[in-house]
Amino acid sequence: MKLAGQVAIVTGAGRGIGRAVAVALAGDGAAVVLAARSARGLEAVAGEIVAAGGRALPVATDVRQEPAVAAMVTRALAEYGRIDVLVTAAGTAAFGRIADAKMAEWDEMLAVNLRGAVLCCRAVLPAMMSQRRGTIINIGSVVTSRVLTGSAAYTASKYGLLGFSRVLADEMRSHGVRVGMLSAGATDTPLWDAVPGAPDRALMLKPEQVAEAALLMAGLAPNATLEELTILPAGGVL
Repeated sequence: MKLAGQVAIVTGAGRGIGRAVAVALAGDGAAVVLAARSARGLEAVAGEIVAAGGRALPVATDVRQEPAVAAMVTRALAEYGRIDVLVTAAGTAAFGRIADAKMAEWDEMLAVNLRGAVLCCRAVLPAMMSQRRGTIINIGSVVTSRVLTGSAAYTASKYGLLGFSRVLADEMRSHGVRVGMLSAGATDTPLWDAVPGAPDRALMLKPEQVAEAALLMAGLAPNATLEELTILPAGGVL
């Protein structure tokens, strides 16, 4: 197990890609701190991991709030003493044409998808820099390379995350901390529940396939890094 003895934090761990990533990292030996707003969802995922012989610590966290993120990281360090991996999978989406968009939805997507990821990255940096080792994986989207009509706010949040990740990767090289962006094409998660006319979900990626890519990035030897990785459905679905 490449991640044996390591500690990972996964946001958005209650469902979808975050849940799949948490289960995959735990299966490869990491102790996993599960973060999301829903305590009930986290308890279910933690129970699944523990039942399979892994270690998991559920911590209900609103990634939009800096004090909540700081408290989650403090608890992770108190429980496990280190942080080796961070995967920022918390995300939200609402779709509609720009002329009809509600600015409250823009604010929410930027707060969760961009600000939340930034807050989590900043919170784990002191521990990772002190260890001179760590891997940060920000979950992006194929919308940064393809145009999806009606996704302006979501796309803006993911472009912002991509630019942030590139700068953070450059700043952290000398500290031994790796930063990568894992961009996924259409993935069968609850995000699509509210999307009218969504593509056939049977043709989409499964969250577990995105988790495999995250595991690849996290499990690389310290002398290598995957800074930008895109995974798409082979059938050509967005």
